[in-house]
Amino acid sequence: MSDILDKLKGGDRRSIGRSEEVVKQVWERPELFPSVFHGMLHRDPLIRMRSADAIEKVTAKRADLLQPYKATLIHKVAAVKQQEVRWHVAQMLPRLCLDPGEEKTALSILMDYLEDASSIVKTSSMQALADLALRNFDLRPRVIPLLEHLTRVGSPAMRSRGRRLLAQLMKSTDAIRQK
Repeated sequence: MSDILDKLKGGDRRSIGRSEEVVKQVWERPELFPSVFHGMLHRDPLIRMRSADAIEKVTAKRADLLQPYKATLIHKVAAVKQQEVRWHVAQMLPRLCLDPGEEKTALSILMDYLEDASSIVKTSSMQALADLALRNFDLRPRVIPLLEHLTRVGSPAMRSRGRRLLAQLMKSTDAIRQK
């Protein structure tokens, strides 16, 4: 196990441990990215969740680091059943440059995540679906009704996020139609 992953060990699932420290190290030394990325597949659930947290935070500013790991994220990491990994995967999927087949796979992953027991996973998936629909107009006829439904029946967090996402999508759709 690399030294960087050692910083993500121990404690319990209510703590992100030293993941903020790991984020800063990866920003300073991007060559550490692969070790932390592969930590999302580690046998230790604490390392998996903290690696996912760190990678999500790193790629919020450096999405380019994620692109070479697109296939692994889509086909392996996304299959991890752990909720803390899933909600971070949902946040990362829209950061990828996806071809049409990969986009279809990402949509399938997010639709599956909407069935997760965790409302955080569901809410993150709603955000990801909206993000994908914002950049691909053709997804809106599928995503908007889904978000409308989830906004009516979901948890309070899902309803709140859904209202904001729908307003954002409608504003963007109106702007495109006015052009």
